[in-house]
Amino acid sequence: MALGDLMASRFSQSSVVVVSNHLDDSASSHEDVDLGLQRRDSETASSSYGNASTTTSMAYLPQTVVLCELRHDAFEASVPTGPTDSGLVSKWRPKDRMKTGCVALVLCLNISVDPPDVIKISPCARMECWIDPFSMVPQKALETIGKTLSSQYERWQPRARYKCQLDPTVEEVKKLCTTCRRYAKSERVLFHYNGHGVPKPTANGEIWVFNRSYTQYIPLPISDLDSWLKTPSIYVFDCSAAGMIVNAFIELHEWSASSSSGSTKDTILLAACEAHETLPQSAEFPADVFTSCLTTPIKMALRWFCTRSLLRESLDYSLIDKIPGRPNDRKTLLGELNWIFTAVTDTIAWNVLPHDLFQRLFRQDLLVASLFRNFLLAERIMRSANCSPISYPMLPPTHQHHMWDAWDMAAELCLSQLPSLIEDPNSEFQPSTFFTEQLTAFEVWLDHGSEHKTPEQLPIVLQVLLSQCHRFRALVLLGRFLDMGTWAVDLALSVGIFPYVLKLLQTTTQELCQILVFIWTKILALDKSCQVDLVKDGGHTYFIRFLDSMEAYPEQRAMAAFVLAVIVDGHRRGQEACIEAGLIHVCLKHLQCSTPNDAQTEPLFLQWLCLCLGKLWEDFTEAQIIGLQADAPAICAPLLSEAQPEVRASAVFALGTLLDVGFNSGRDGVGGDEECDDDEKLRAEISIIRSLLSVVSDGSPLVRAEVAVALARFTFGHNKHLKSIAAACWKPQSNSLLNSLPHGSIISSQIGPLLRDGRVSSSSPLANSGIIHGSPLSDDSSQHSDSGILNDGLSNGVINHSGPKPLDNAMYSQCVFAICALAKDPSPRIASLGRRVLSIIGIEQVVAKPLKSGGGRTGEPMTSPTPNLAGLARSSSWFDMNGGHLPLTFRTPPVSPPRSSYLTGMRRVCSLEFRPHLMNSPDSGLADPLLGSRGISGASDRSFLPQSSIYNWSCGHFSKPLLTAADDSEEVVARREEKEKIALEQIAKCQHSGVSKLNNQPSWYTKFETVTKTMLLQPFSPIVISADENERIRVWNYEEATLLNSFDSNDFPDKGISKLCLVNELDDSLLLAASSDGNIRVWKDYAMKGKQKMVTAFSSIHGHKPGVRSLNAVVDWQQQSGYLYASGEISSIMLWDLDKEQLLNPIPSSSDCSISALCASQVHGGQFAAGFVDGSVRLYDVRTPEMLVCATRPHTQKVERVVGIGFQPGLDVSKIVSASQAGDIQFLDIRNHRGAYLTIEAHRGSLTALAVHRHAPIIASGSAKQLIKVFSLEGEQLGTIRYYPTFMAQKIGSVHGIVPCA
Repeated sequence: MALGDLMASRFSQSSVVVVSNHLDDSASSHEDVDLGLQRRDSETASSSYGNASTTTSMAYLPQTVVLCELRHDAFEASVPTGPTDSGLVSKWRPKDRMKTGCVALVLCLNISVDPPDVIKISPCARMECWIDPFSMVPQKALETIGKTLSSQYERWQPRARYKCQLDPTVEEVKKLCTTCRRYAKSERVLFHYNGHGVPKPTANGEIWVFNRSYTQYIPLPISDLDSWLKTPSIYVFDCSAAGMIVNAFIELHEWSASSSSGSTKDTILLAACEAHETLPQSAEFPADVFTSCLTTPIKMALRWFCTRSLLRESLDYSLIDKIPGRPNDRKTLLGELNWIFTAVTDTIAWNVLPHDLFQRLFRQDLLVASLFRNFLLAERIMRSANCSPISYPMLPPTHQHHMWDAWDMAAELCLSQLPSLIEDPNSEFQPSTFFTEQLTAFEVWLDHGSEHKTPEQLPIVLQVLLSQCHRFRALVLLGRFLDMGTWAVDLALSVGIFPYVLKLLQTTTQELCQILVFIWTKILALDKSCQVDLVKDGGHTYFIRFLDSMEAYPEQRAMAAFVLAVIVDGHRRGQEACIEAGLIHVCLKHLQCSTPNDAQTEPLFLQWLCLCLGKLWEDFTEAQIIGLQADAPAICAPLLSEAQPEVRASAVFALGTLLDVGFNSGRDGVGGDEECDDDEKLRAEISIIRSLLSVVSDGSPLVRAEVAVALARFTFGHNKHLKSIAAACWKPQSNSLLNSLPHGSIISSQIGPLLRDGRVSSSSPLANSGIIHGSPLSDDSSQHSDSGILNDGLSNGVINHSGPKPLDNAMYSQCVFAICALAKDPSPRIASLGRRVLSIIGIEQVVAKPLKSGGGRTGEPMTSPTPNLAGLARSSSWFDMNGGHLPLTFRTPPVSPPRSSYLTGMRRVCSLEFRPHLMNSPDSGLADPLLGSRGISGASDRSFLPQSSIYNWSCGHFSKPLLTAADDSEEVVARREEKEKIALEQIAKCQHSGVSKLNNQPSWYTKFETVTKTMLLQPFSPIVISADENERIRVWNYEEATLLNSFDSNDFPDKGISKLCLVNELDDSLLLAASSDGNIRVWKDYAMKGKQKMVTAFSSIHGHKPGVRSLNAVVDWQQQSGYLYASGEISSIMLWDLDKEQLLNPIPSSSDCSISALCASQVHGGQFAAGFVDGSVRLYDVRTPEMLVCATRPHTQKVERVVGIGFQPGLDVSKIVSASQAGDIQFLDIRNHRGAYLTIEAHRGSLTALAVHRHAPIIASGSAKQLIKVFSLEGEQLGTIRYYPTFMAQKIGSVHGIVPCA
């Protein structure tokens, strides 16, 4: 299948939006409810179990899987890096291109005079440069051979300067060498030596030349030759015993390297034979067979092959000289032969040589690369004559490589056509099938190969890109290869693919566009440095045109946006070039055309349009002005409500880059104030900030992280104004502060200087204005203490620059509270970002993690508490010390010895207004993790700003395979099917088992030092999970009674964890822990000791009722719909979609009372029941427009809060069980408005917990009197579970919760 087809099928599948199954069967559900309400009262008491077996089992096997995307993979632990321009990828790019600028040819033939140490056979090899030196007078023959050799070399390097010396003296050789070096300068010099007319080189490494009268042979030391030519240089020695020279050179270089600074010379040697060998003398070969292989490889290869081919009788040597065509024309026979030969030799070298040596010899210098390709041929041919050419650097043997068989076959097919082509010059030759067959072999490897064995055909794919007839298929296969991973991209770049695909961007062929964009996406996902080459060659316009095209799939256009984002990332020339090409308007146009939450709008495309814009605007004032003039904030703002968190985060990133950070140095001389009116800029900033404030409580940490980064930019630019607002917001009530202190003597000594600063007064102008209480950003639920204080507004700091025009105070105050909300975020990473932003306006938090009560833990090692700055504790005042009983830890050591004090948490903060030399001083109050370890210098104070992570996170998408499914998909499906099978078996067993009295006693017992607040049993393994009042989670194997893992869910616990749920329990399950303050944290790998990772975290409850000091959140999770329901002391129920990580809409509770119990149906998505503190019960269905299905008040005898509520087992959603604190349990049928059809007086005024089994017909209730009762659905008491006595004779406390087996 072609890559285009693969991409089409892949993209067409991905563009289908999977609709959550809570939308399914909505009409039938309405009918069921309506019909149910018309049933007779007598039917309401009947159990729904009879119909359970006839219903589809899929209701019990939810298919929704959430929180398993790339963004959830250890978000808290690390940030993936985007494309890089250093490290591994730097190896593929040649460090410095080289060119051979001059060629020195030295021929010592002395025609008609044989050297004394050579005894020639008869007939003997005579040809030199394919010329018989005895066919003409010696001098003319010598000159002709010299000219021919020069022309043969010119074919490989036509731009070099060629100089030839025929039978020279030592002085002539010296002059030749020095002249060549002077002309070549720093370029390479080639020295070719033919010593067929002189004796063999000496053991000392001397070659022979002549005296002026040609009466003597004069030795020329290699050391002299090396000193004249210097480096870089390449030597070709075509003479017998040439290995002597190579050995001498190696000794010379080793000696010079040891005596000098250790630098090695860039010298390459090619020698015709070993030190003990003599050149072949057979008439089958030319006398200069080594030179012929190096300079005329096709002719030499075919002549040698003809003697070994089946065609040898029908072919004459003379026909080889008549092969039609030109070497550079691949459409001719000679051109195709040369093309195949290049592909074969390149492939052999690629597969045999180390990659760094391949880069040096085959990619750095065109002439050197050609000579080494031809050297491989020389080794093959001369080894057949028992002669071994050698080189320095030494190459592994290649003469028996199997690719030579492919060359022989291609040569034979071409030669078979040669007689007919010569006979009829007008006839067309049939192209070889070589490249087609090699591409097929590469395709087979793609289907079955792996990283452990690289494909040997990769250099051939590179060569095929030169041909139009094979180009499309080659690009398709190359795209598939690059999709295998970054290792494949690095291999392709190492083999030299970059200049080819760069040149292809100049083509206008439409069929190549999609594949080229895909290939460049893979390249730039690995190596950012290619941005310079793309801009230099104008390649950015290619991708802008593709981005603006409506013909491609949105995912493919997203790739083009990614490429453009990399081009402008930190590259000013790229930013300028893309602005000139109109990239801003193209991106905004397509963002404007998209409809938010439209199923046809591809999220990846929207995401990368925003990221591309953000990178284009980043630190580039001219681009920001163009964006503001194009009304970019209004265009990007609707994307903040998109379903995908990545799109929302990218939109926040784009909006944040439009904010002015108050630096004039980044404007590049652009008169921003003249081009963009201050009032327009002010309105744009207000619009951006309002948009950012709307998502400060987004459900995705990815989004909130970008909000924190954007607010940091705004805070940096408006630092002075925000400081004054923050100072006004945090002026505490003096009376309450004084009253909270038990000892008045402490005030004068420790807080007195604070009051004399004039920054703390007795009233807060915003304290009663409604901004704090009732605001979605406020939360007074925690009783832990925060401390922080504001800096005075000195003007000598690096941040108090002349900032932009101030906004209104209300906007600033909202920003301050938003930043504080981020500083108290349940995600440690977001909280760290929030604190970093707060430090810019002079607020620094110094509260450390409090000591846990109860000391050590059972089964856990004792460790001392470590100071942890992971989050700000929630408090109604920064100066509320909570009675002073919590130990606090400073970031800097106190000046005086520590002593008991109720004001240890208050400290004046040095803020960011300090001189550079104070940055790392121990008393500055600025810890390195907060602001980074880099010092400050003038324009570098921008380093205080936290950096965005969404771009790097998003780049990771393109580094992964895009055309194939993950390798572990089959394993995941198999695991799920196994769990589904077990689940159905257990459900059937529960549904059909008879209800009997309880006889079994508890079989497992453990003791916790702190009160256990909630527990959870895993359905498929003997694991129980518990959470205590300090929000410490323990995971036990109850069969083996071993502790598997133990960790803190929250570093600043309040009232403990109120709910534990399993998310994706039929897949790789996650643990959802809901704290009493409404914070949700989801963990993966929670049963692996010390390896738990936070998947996501967010605050599920916003805007509680005024006057509420603490919050008791009630939460439940519904796998069928992917919904999380949360409520508490608020007037609504928060409906969260965990797939989107988004608050869909608050559901009005239709009651003035708070919700005390909540239960979601696990078989009908979108339905849940709520119990209130006034004893009423309400049923909701989010699929209906009214939301509220019915309301009833079953607990009428004694009005107490509903402490437990649940749906009865089975598929009938109308059956509900409700328990109140008064002790009564009511069985309700919402079709009967007359009240409960069954009442159980379970406990008298002490009922504390209720559990309803999801499938078995039993319920359980717990009381404060250490008692648990189990009942059937008909009201029969099946048993009582009391305190189980052990030899330790301990008593259990009141029952806080009951866990039904799933």
